[in-house]
Amino acid sequence: MLLQRRIRRSLYAGVINDVHEAVDEGAYLILSGVARFGPVSAAALGAEVGVDRALVSRRARTLTKAGLLLTQDDPGDRRVTLLALTEEGERVVQLLRSRLACLLDDRLRDWSATDVSQLRRLLTRLVTAIDDSDSLD
Repeated sequence: MLLQRRIRRSLYAGVINDVHEAVDEGAYLILSGVARFGPVSAAALGAEVGVDRALVSRRARTLTKAGLLLTQDDPGDRRVTLLALTEEGERVVQLLRSRLACLLDDRLRDWSATDVSQLRRLLTRLVTAIDDSDSLD
């Protein structure tokens, strides 16, 4: 977990700078999660990104006020509120993803193609192992 936080802080610091006044490291996690899984409830998003539902809800309120997220009723369960990106939220997520890709390209610039390929293969293997472990719980 500490390694994950350290990597996230290192990567996100250069990515979130001057994107939007409401975007910080925590907001990045919520926005990218909604982009990937949305429209999604705070509880489901929290489970997917590994943070408490209450934290997701607090961040979502801030991002909604900033015009990056919107809320909508779940058509399958009126008790549930779903989070979705606004057009501005989509623009911000695309900018963040573009910056992250450039940052990673820069950090891996001195790596050989073989090393990059091996990293990709091993990260895929790690994610698969984690996913398989989660499905057993």
